[in-house]
Amino acid sequence: MKRKVYYRYNPQTLTYDRIYPSMKDKVFTVLRHMISGIVVGIGALIAFAYFVGTPWGEAQKKETQLIRTQYELLSKRADEMSNVLRDIQQRDDNLYRAIFHADPIPTSIRTSGIAAPARYDYLMELSNSEMIIQTSKKIDYIAKQIYIQSNSFDEVLNIAKNQRDRLRHIPSIQPVPEKFLKQIASGYGTRVDPIYGTARFHAGMDFSANIGTPVYVTGDGVVTLADWKQGYGKCITIDHGFGYETLYAHLNDYKVRVGQRVTRGEQIGEVGNTGKSTGPHLHYEVHVRGVPDNPAKYYFMDLSPEEYDKMLQIAANHGQVMD
Repeated sequence: MKRKVYYRYNPQTLTYDRIYPSMKDKVFTVLRHMISGIVVGIGALIAFAYFVGTPWGEAQKKETQLIRTQYELLSKRADEMSNVLRDIQQRDDNLYRAIFHADPIPTSIRTSGIAAPARYDYLMELSNSEMIIQTSKKIDYIAKQIYIQSNSFDEVLNIAKNQRDRLRHIPSIQPVPEKFLKQIASGYGTRVDPIYGTARFHAGMDFSANIGTPVYVTGDGVVTLADWKQGYGKCITIDHGFGYETLYAHLNDYKVRVGQRVTRGEQIGEVGNTGKSTGPHLHYEVHVRGVPDNPAKYYFMDLSPEEYDKMLQIAANHGQVMD
């Protein structure tokens, strides 16, 4: 290839004079061509990467998409786990604990200890930070709920292990045996007051029997009252533990004293007609965690199925009470 020859017009001689470039000019020319080539090459590479993509860029895109997909799957599984855990919690509160008459776990405890938002600040610098933070929160919440539920099951297990002792304390027989009863005068619920003739809530059951008829404690416990009580006359209350308490009213006499431990079936008093009473009878109440409950639910160890069913029918009558 021939070398290029350059000429310059000379107006004085009206001729073209040949130019011989200096070394500096030659170097400058070479550098200019190199820089132009580099700029054109970089521009072409950027354009290629923008419109077509580089292998490295494509790999990064695929990796980012894969990470996002994995987090979406993890978030979905966390939601499914939350639903399963919620079902377990409901069974725990409404079935397992209900069987043993144990209080459900308060909502305030189940939702306590959720991590503060600042805990996740370090994740803000990551790409897809919002999705990562939300998934992390779900997993932390589930971990907390599992810990609480595990402790709850430990408690239920201990209750179950102590069930034999608990059964001895739960009221489960009639305070006046069937053979001594004239009748069940009135049951639990709204009844007609015998003195005022108005409807009122009757918090126990009335057993009609002769004065002096033995009254028996319905479960193991400790005597907390053996004294006169306004409206109830001579009255005995027993703390059975496990949230249960029984009351025996209108007694003729006491057979126990305060602080004494008693065993189911032990005589604690006698049927009487003291206090606000219209005839000899025993007024009997069962309280569960301080709230009156229907005593008819607590005679399962004393009656046959047929006798128990008949007793429920009699107790459901809406006649007058005797106190």
